[in-house]
Amino acid sequence: MDMQFVPAPLVTDPRRRLILFFFLMTAMFMATLDNQIVSTALPTIVGEFGHLERFGWIGSAYLLSLSAVMPLYGKLGDLFGRKYVMMTAITIFTVGSAVCGLAVSMDTLIAARVLQGLGGGGIMVSIFAVNADLFEPRERARYQSYSSLVLMASGAIGPVLGGTMSDLFGWRSIFLVNVPIGFIVLAGLAFMLPYRKPHRRPKMDYAGALLLAMTTTSIVLATDSSELFGALISPQSVGIVAFGVICAVIWVFTERRAPEPIVPLQLFRNSTFSLLLVISIMGGAIAIGMVNYLALFLQTTTGLSPSAAGLLFILLTGGLVCGSLTAGRIISRTGRYKPFAIASLTCSATAFALLSQVHAGTPIAFIGAIMMLHGIGIGLAQQVPIIGVQNAAPARDVGAATGSVTLSRMGGASIAISIYGAIIASGLGTVGISIPGVADIEQLTPKVMAALPEPSRQAVADIYAAAFSPLFMTSCAIALIGLVAAIMLKPVQLPRAGETEKPQAATAEAAE
Repeated sequence: MDMQFVPAPLVTDPRRRLILFFFLMTAMFMATLDNQIVSTALPTIVGEFGHLERFGWIGSAYLLSLSAVMPLYGKLGDLFGRKYVMMTAITIFTVGSAVCGLAVSMDTLIAARVLQGLGGGGIMVSIFAVNADLFEPRERARYQSYSSLVLMASGAIGPVLGGTMSDLFGWRSIFLVNVPIGFIVLAGLAFMLPYRKPHRRPKMDYAGALLLAMTTTSIVLATDSSELFGALISPQSVGIVAFGVICAVIWVFTERRAPEPIVPLQLFRNSTFSLLLVISIMGGAIAIGMVNYLALFLQTTTGLSPSAAGLLFILLTGGLVCGSLTAGRIISRTGRYKPFAIASLTCSATAFALLSQVHAGTPIAFIGAIMMLHGIGIGLAQQVPIIGVQNAAPARDVGAATGSVTLSRMGGASIAISIYGAIIASGLGTVGISIPGVADIEQLTPKVMAALPEPSRQAVADIYAAAFSPLFMTSCAIALIGLVAAIMLKPVQLPRAGETEKPQAATAEAAE
């Protein structure tokens, strides 16, 4: 690792930093909530506009544009300064929210979701990059753990909030509520966030940005192909994958020659950066990618109502809060993050190995304990990849490195969601027995299932438990791949503000 000076924090007044951090978290809550809040309102939206076949696009359009622009925003922040790049992202998101709320057709709504995603991607990346400017590396660990809690909180309350708001005020309210919040956050950042001008002349790598956007778009489209094209492997999905591979190859050649590449390829020469990207992809797959499937598992195999299953998620969120806050505090004190990456993936691998053995009659308390263990696992390393790459990358490339990690986590989640969906579909597709009162097992709602006679309900629960077993084994394997990467990390110690990183580099080299 090169010797590197750690710059002083952008804002020195602690109270001002806290207020700024609050504004940043509000913006992040708004952007991440929008991915979750729509799920419970979708049936109402389809009821008004029709076009059930485009149902999947309301979520996919947001994720597609969000993923495509993440690395671009990271680079723009490095080149032009983070303040105005972040404010632009919030403005785009707020305008997109207003257009969503005023949508007159399904097509307008999908186009507005793309616009929202173009802003949301910038908010997600810019927040972590601004955190890197506001806090020195060790203090950053504690604050990134709070950011992680906001991420998970939006995931936990999004569906409930979306359902409640669309019942009380109509589905348009879930988008329009972002408009006043967006204005408040913009005003707060305009007055309170100082502008730090980067010491280099901006040269934008437009070809690299476009090629990377096309590659990430291809990945998200290919992973969504079972929902969008009716099958995971179809002529359209094969064509998209081939196009994505071509774009990725051309992108690598373009980045080698670009004076200011979107993702500097020399970052990959640092093994810490590459290993943390692997941990981030696997983390996205087992944390974000698993949420909906855990909910489905609980409702089909335990017979719990949606609200009772939601209560079990409190255990998962509680474990996550404990893990995240503990890790944030200890990393802040010791400056070491490798042990938390190892502990985290060990907890999650153990949790999934246990879940794969769960059958329809397993006590709810046991399942709750496993979910809490998984929550602690996610929490322990939630902030590790971002802290690690921000420390490993040169100060001039912090935004690009942060964008890469955030994108890899979302990419891991998108790919995992499709793999999990295909495993469940194939597990249910091989069922040869007919169950009294069940025409199509895949269209069973929790309400219909609760009304079934006990023998039929038990049969459905057994079938789902059998279908979920290979899914949890797959998740366990994903966690183990991440664990291998975590074990291979160098034992880096984060520097304090104003220190150079020479001693830490020496420690890392000595340990190899």
